[in-house]
Amino acid sequence: MEFTAMPGLAAEHPSLLPKEQPYLRIERTFIFVDLSGFTAYTRAQGADRAAAVLTYFRHETRSIAARRGVRVAKWLGDGAMLVGVEAGPSVALGAHLIAQLGSVGSSVRVGIATGTALLFEGDDYIGEPVNLAARLCAAAHPGEVLAACARADLPYWIKVAGTHSIELKGIGTVTDVLRLQPSLH
Repeated sequence: MEFTAMPGLAAEHPSLLPKEQPYLRIERTFIFVDLSGFTAYTRAQGADRAAAVLTYFRHETRSIAARRGVRVAKWLGDGAMLVGVEAGPSVALGAHLIAQLGSVGSSVRVGIATGTALLFEGDDYIGEPVNLAARLCAAAHPGEVLAACARADLPYWIKVAGTHSIELKGIGTVTDVLRLQPSLH
């Protein structure tokens, strides 16, 4: 028996909730963020300065995520995986981070994908949109957001700078990838 979360579901009486299934299908937007050039920076500037940059990155990521209603799912060294219930605030978070960190001379790359994934054991995510967001982040240039989401979900202040087909390791060719450009002025 497969259990899918839909509006109004997942609120069953405890006796009706499947006991043996460690996951739940959910619709979410996944955001991967990575500090660009962090390894080279650490090597050139030393661990103490790198730790200061990483501390700032994590502080700003937490702060912006909290204000956007997006959850930091896990830290990935010099990056993070975040999860949003809605695409709009998730895309806004990615663009906001690029602007905020760029204002202090740091650069991040961002990958975003929306879709159905498994919430596994209550604290992890498995599925195509998770992998896609991670690969889009790896393919993005410093200061760039690559997104696989609907144009209708974009905040008004974020423009599509181009639509691309991208070959991604382990995934293949992904069409209609949006390269996003925030309009912060």
